Amino acid sequence: MSRSDNFVLLERSPSLEIRKPQLHLPGAIALIVGIVIGAGIFETPSLVADNLGSARGVIAAWLLGGLISLLGALCYAELATTYPHVGGNYYYLQRAFGQPVATLFAWARMTVIQTGSIALLAFVFGDYASQLLPLPGYSPAIYAALAIVLLTGLNILGLRHSGRVQTWLTSALILGLLLVVVIGLALAPAAAPAATVAFGQSPAWGLALVFVLLSYGGWNEAAYISAEIAGPRRNMVRSLLWSIGIITSIYLLVNLAYLRGLGVVGMANSSAVGADLLRRTVGEPGAALISLLVVLATLGSINATIFTGARTNYAVGQDISPLSFLGKWQPGPSAPTAAYGLQGAIALALVGLGTFTRQGFETMVDYTAPVFWFFFLLSTASLIILRLREPNRLRPFQVPLYPAVPLLFCAVCVYLLYASLAYTGMGALLGVAVLALGLPLLHRDFSRPPRP
Repeated sequence: MSRSDNFVLLERSPSLEIRKPQLHLPGAIALIVGIVIGAGIFETPSLVADNLGSARGVIAAWLLGGLISLLGALCYAELATTYPHVGGNYYYLQRAFGQPVATLFAWARMTVIQTGSIALLAFVFGDYASQLLPLPGYSPAIYAALAIVLLTGLNILGLRHSGRVQTWLTSALILGLLLVVVIGLALAPAAAPAATVAFGQSPAWGLALVFVLLSYGGWNEAAYISAEIAGPRRNMVRSLLWSIGIITSIYLLVNLAYLRGLGVVGMANSSAVGADLLRRTVGEPGAALISLLVVLATLGSINATIFTGARTNYAVGQDISPLSFLGKWQPGPSAPTAAYGLQGAIALALVGLGTFTRQGFETMVDYTAPVFWFFFLLSTASLIILRLREPNRLRPFQVPLYPAVPLLFCAVCVYLLYASLAYTGMGALLGVAVLALGLPLLHRDFSRPPRP
């Protein structure tokens, strides 16, 4: 779940240099699948099972998540091919709603979306590291804080993982998923049947879909590659259909493995569902192996999110005068030190929030979800606004069944915005409050003039 759409605000020109597209269909499919599948699939299935309470509901939720993701990806594909700009969401919002709303989005990314994602991933790391070596007290939170401090410190010092290391970490994630699927479906004894989890009320579909779509997150970022795809009118749709189909199939297989090996009750009661499945099937060595793979993969995700987040914050500091202290680059370590420091401090504060409210991962989902879906709604609405405002604009790819598809996805965003406020806890209220602190940016344009 990477929700980060790694844009850079340094470039103000709305156009990119013209170059021949280099990305063909197989490469585009591989890239989208690699971006979307993250460590969240080892954490969210238990929360989905807890909120829905039945095996059929779990499978239906993951199928619905794939369909919703496809609708949204089609909308973003048109935006990305029509307005191929390095700013991504920032530029779409700027063009449709004006600079103040785009600046508010930049504020939200810095204080809620990106930092919440770092803390969220850190809690996944903490849950699985605690399977390997439990610490006294708040073990997952301690590990989460240590990961943020260590990786932020390494990036401040200018020590970066090479691309090869990141590839190995991603390979660890894929190996972990394969282990879960093969062992869960082929080797695990069937769990004792249980029709449903005991509920005090009806299944919470809204909250379950928030968790499901967290795991599908990233296709909005992947749609930005559409300017690089050869034959975008044909291959954009094909790459989206194939990649989201592959991702949905993988997620369904993983959940079927969890359901077979643990049952819906076992899933709902698990804090590290992958480790619990292998523990039940092959014993503690299996649980330790999957925990180690998830720990390694999550470290890579945290590092990448810290790296990109600091750079977007650095760019925000160069563009918005009250945050100018973030726009300073330290030549010694060659890093935006202030941006790293502020980002790390906010992420650590969020780890504290997750520790003292509800379970850490859930609280971070609560914290980020309302703000995330609010700006998703505005970004999709910008497609409709820009269609009306610029009817003669060349659009290499057009959303099929327009305007039904973007209107339907807007309705989904409204529902998930409502669900993320109505069915969540204190974290959601705090996320909205932090967003509200940026509202003065709507009443005054703090942007600096373009630099030479």
